[in-house]
Parts: sequence; structure tokens; C-alpha cells
Amino acid sequence: QVQLVESGGGLVQAGGSLRLSCAAADGTFSSATMGWFRQALGKEREFVASIGWSPTQTSYVDSAKGRFTISRDNAKNTVYLQMNSLKPEDTAIYYCARSKLLWIGVRTSTYDYDYWGQGTQVTVSS
Repeated sequence: QVQLVESGGGLVQAGGSLRLSCAAADGTFSSATMGWFRQALGKEREFVASIGWSPTQTSYVDSAKGRFTISRDNAKNTVYLQMNSLKPEDTAIYYCARSKLLWIGVRTSTYDYDYWGQGTQVTVSS
């Protein structure tokens, strides 16, 4: 079982920035696809960003392009989500996820991920 621990959420004004972190206790982290998803109140969980085993393999939901950046530090077994120019509609619980499969590229579906963190709340005030 892979444990994922998110941190970095909080309350921020519109236009502000936050950086989410997800630490994985996992010996195969460097070869695993990682993703960030979010779930707003009353809505389904949606894809935000994914990064493959290579840091050049990234994918974003259209609403995050140009504002969010996903990255990974394999030496620290950590994936990050830098969120800039935040909007009230970004308010949600953000979840880190890891695919069980190794050496694959980006994945955008919840069904492609096997391990999930507990989530961290991001609230953007207008």
C-alpha cells in the first residue's frame, strides 16, 4: 500500500497563489505517474493535472492551463502543484493520486489511479 500525504492548502484571495505538495512513501515513485484531482462541494471529482515518469510529460485540464504547474522531485518522492492566479471557482478539496502502473505517460481519468491522498482544502475568496 502506497501512502500519499498532501499539504499546502488554505485560504487565499482571488489572484493569489498556493503550492500543494504530495509526499509519497514509495520506493518506485520515480517511475510512477502522478496526478492531482479536485472535488468541489456537490460536484464530481475532476482531473486537474498529471505528470508522467518523465517531468516533460504533463497534462492539464483546460481551466488550469497557463495558471497551474505540476512538477516532481524524485529525490524527495514529492509531487507539487503550483497554482497561480487563483479564482473562486478553483475552490475544492484537492487530491493527490498515484497510478499502480509504472513507466506510463500522463493519465487523466480517476480510473487510472490506484492510490489517493486524504485531500487538502483550497478556498479562494472573491
